[in-house]
Amino acid sequence: MQVALAPVSNSYLRKLLRESGAPLHSLVEGVRQDDFDQLERTLLALLADYEGSDDPGAVRKLVIEAREHAGFALKKHPEKAEMILWMRTWLENPGIFPQWLKLRREKMNHDA
Repeated sequence: MQVALAPVSNSYLRKLLRESGAPLHSLVEGVRQDDFDQLERTLLALLADYEGSDDPGAVRKLVIEAREHAGFALKKHPEKAEMILWMRTWLENPGIFPQWLKLRREKMNHDA
């Protein structure tokens, strides 16, 4: 599909597919950063893919790219700092990420 639409970036193609409303596999959908609920949902889905994958590096690459994009947006969107923390934690400790996330969400709810 990407060849037929060339030249188009992976991120733009992913955006178009998301906007289509069609159900997408987590590796196609990637990391959603619209809000924290979407971020949680997609990171947990990618974790399941990562744990069951023959190529976990491909899953990590998606999360790394998303973290980099969040870094570019950080100046205009300070909430991206928290999102970057989530992605960095996912990358550093995927096995404990679900437990860490639960504690992090509790802290966020407490601080709100």
